[in-house]
Amino acid sequence: MTEKTRYSDEELEEFRQIINDKLALAKRDYDQMMRVLMNEDGNDVDDTSPTFKVLEEGSATQSKEETIALAARQQKFIQGLQAALIRIENKTYGIDRITGKLIPKERLRIVPHATLSVESKNNAKHAH
Repeated sequence: MTEKTRYSDEELEEFRQIINDKLALAKRDYDQMMRVLMNEDGNDVDDTSPTFKVLEEGSATQSKEETIALAARQQKFIQGLQAALIRIENKTYGIDRITGKLIPKERLRIVPHATLSVESKNNAKHAH
């Protein structure tokens, strides 16, 4: 049996679902962060989102800078997921950009926008 060089359309479809779900959550959190930044007092953003509770009563309120940094990270995450959807369209999704081998499904389920296997990522780290 030759080594698979790409994921099947069924597999790509499964990843598309995972990515779309993560994307919806990520965008929701990002929108919430933006609302918090636009409206400093945050009265209208009670706890509508369980994943983003920056302004919880009693918790040390995050500074505006921290929220901006979080929002920037979130935006990068969203872009990564959107790029992954493009790779699914091109059928290049899940292929390690260094080795050209398939990234294991377990990794992609956790980090669906990964473009490197753990091995390549570690090798790249040690190369510096």
